[in-house]
Amino acid sequence: MKHTFGNKINFSRTLCATAVTLACLGSQAAFAQDAEDGIEKGKLEKIEVTARKTVESLQEVPVAITSLGAVELGNKGISVLTEVQQFSPNTTLQTSRGTNSTLTAFIRGLGQQDPLWGFEPGVGIYIDDVYVARPQGAVLDLLDVQRIEVLRGPQGTLYGKNTIGGAVKYVTKDMVGDPTFNIEGTVGNYGRKDVKVTGQYPLVEDKVYLGFGYANLNRDGYGEFLQSALEGQDRENYNKDLWAARLTLEAHITDDLFFRLGWDKTEDSSNSKGGYRLLPSILTDAPVPDSVYDSYTSLPTWNKVELEGYSWLMRYDVSDNLELKYIGSHRESYSPTNIDFDNTALDILDMSAIFEDENDTHELQANYLGDNFTLVSGLYYYDGESCGQFDAVFGFLGRAAFGVPGLTREVSGCNNSESVAVYGQLNYDITDKLSVSVGARYTDEEKQATVYNGLVFANVYTESDWIPGYVRPEGELVPQVLGSDSDGDGVLDAPASDSWSRFTPRVGVEYQMSRDTMFFASYSQGFKSGTFNPRATTNEPGVRPEVVDSFEVGMKSDVTDNFRANVTLFAYDHSDRQYIGIEPGGDSGADLQQRLRNASATAAKGAEVELTYVATDNLTLSAAYGYIDFEIKENNAVPPLIGLASTPENTLNLAANYALDTSVGYFNFNANYYYRDDYLLFETSDLIAQDAYGMVNVSVNWESIEGDWYGGIHAKNLTDEEYLVGGYDYVERNEDGSYGPGTGGDTTLIGYYGDPMTIQLTVGYRF
Repeated sequence: MKHTFGNKINFSRTLCATAVTLACLGSQAAFAQDAEDGIEKGKLEKIEVTARKTVESLQEVPVAITSLGAVELGNKGISVLTEVQQFSPNTTLQTSRGTNSTLTAFIRGLGQQDPLWGFEPGVGIYIDDVYVARPQGAVLDLLDVQRIEVLRGPQGTLYGKNTIGGAVKYVTKDMVGDPTFNIEGTVGNYGRKDVKVTGQYPLVEDKVYLGFGYANLNRDGYGEFLQSALEGQDRENYNKDLWAARLTLEAHITDDLFFRLGWDKTEDSSNSKGGYRLLPSILTDAPVPDSVYDSYTSLPTWNKVELEGYSWLMRYDVSDNLELKYIGSHRESYSPTNIDFDNTALDILDMSAIFEDENDTHELQANYLGDNFTLVSGLYYYDGESCGQFDAVFGFLGRAAFGVPGLTREVSGCNNSESVAVYGQLNYDITDKLSVSVGARYTDEEKQATVYNGLVFANVYTESDWIPGYVRPEGELVPQVLGSDSDGDGVLDAPASDSWSRFTPRVGVEYQMSRDTMFFASYSQGFKSGTFNPRATTNEPGVRPEVVDSFEVGMKSDVTDNFRANVTLFAYDHSDRQYIGIEPGGDSGADLQQRLRNASATAAKGAEVELTYVATDNLTLSAAYGYIDFEIKENNAVPPLIGLASTPENTLNLAANYALDTSVGYFNFNANYYYRDDYLLFETSDLIAQDAYGMVNVSVNWESIEGDWYGGIHAKNLTDEEYLVGGYDYVERNEDGSYGPGTGGDTTLIGYYGDPMTIQLTVGYRF
């Protein structure tokens, strides 16, 4: 196989040797630049990628991956990261329960549902090769994006920890050429009003560029809070109020030396989302609402997610064969939030919380290109602090059962991590047809954690100004329950600590049977970091890392000039699964008195099929199908595991794209049907489950002959399907199938839903 140095074709954008740039499976045929790029109509696009730090055809890269380019994202009207799940088999990217910005991500059934500090994700999120460590703010609104890549399967060798399910990469556009400016506006139902401005300006011609981007995104609520215990609160539910900005400075210092400095900030002030009561309250007037987007609350409705980050990259081409690279970052997030679990105007089970995170990363890479091999290697350092506090208020229970003014379980603490890793992957061509790859990563990690956990016999809120007129009661702080006794006086006064190390290998073989057909097989291992229980009630030890051993076989084939078939079969074993269970003997707040253990082992096997058929010069058809079969091998969890969370057995996407050139411009018509099989919301409960559903989306796009004006109309979820993406199940089910009160004393069974039917019109101008 022929290799060329990848930095000649956007080498600097790829961190993982298994990332691929697949732009839009035929959708780009609608626009004028396609002819300029030499794409031959009526045939499959021959895409060159830098997946393994060398220039390769997409069809030679032995990875299960879906990549959506900027043109396809625009054609489909995709404006937020979660919509990408439709086009990647066995993938779940959904907005979490209480906010618009917190991400729930699963790939092949592997991920993490609980966004509390201390819990590690199972799917890695990356912005321009920089790791986003926490799910708060990870539902990214797409601004100045070049492509979105979804890598399926463990990426432990080159991406490192917390990618046992896979990785999602957000890649922004490069800066080249003359000054550019793009302004785009979108209006839609539910009062949607979005403005995006992006561009670049060469400060020194062909040498130094300044790039910028700004978005202001607003939408009324899909529903409303029907009741509120507080006056003057914004009653909109599922609304959107967000702005985001980016600045990038790039310097092409010499032909061999490149530097980039980036800054980004996002502030989401959308209301905290209220859930839909699936059962009427037995304690107050809160029947099941008519709309799944309506709710009730006793808390303030405001919410906030603030993110800010800096990143820098330096790349030096020492020779035609050797490239050195340094990537660094600093990111911070701050998220004060209100979550009304019971969703009534009574203080049955309410929570106010603050999440704060800060992390720094540094990475050195050395990449070498030989006559018949490539080597990717590097050193990686991560230092992260993740802290928070939540006040779980059981006010009604405190007054009714104990005769006190209120009752609050207050939990706070930090779960901080420092890790160092060294990695390398060698890709070697044995013959022109047969290649092997061998890679490994060694990670050494240390964590420190403190937890304060106790009861306060009053209603306590995290900040005193959250409730009008509220004054935080004075008194003793809740006790430290997780940590160490540094001075030997019998009182915990220092963090608990533990360390873990892990060697994660990868071995693969690829056989290029013909010019257009490649077969591959691989074994890879990934791990999710060990951690401490952020809800600990006793001084319990930390838990070991989760480990996934994955096997894949696959085929990538351009069967004909106009038909592509990519197929992957996979199987994995998932051991030492971290699970919070309810220990026997708890009191009425037992659901919040949980023990974190390595409690189970599971396995799964499945298939992923992606097909593209260029039917005519103008019409392209595509399909993406995912299947997963889940098995529980060891089940020591309490309550026991019963299935996968947020992962259907089957997913299917069927899409059609039609391009039309006319005397008034270039038109692109596309439609897709997305199907998800039934799935559980929680892996230990069937109280909340989503039936199978299908979703239809249609778009019409136009671009002027000159290429300066463009527009699109996008209709999503045309049949107005109601589908669950989150929930809470603080309720008991009786033997006769009826429901009784759970934590807090009410029938709290709550659902959160995906977007209803939306219609949007986008108009833009660029020069």
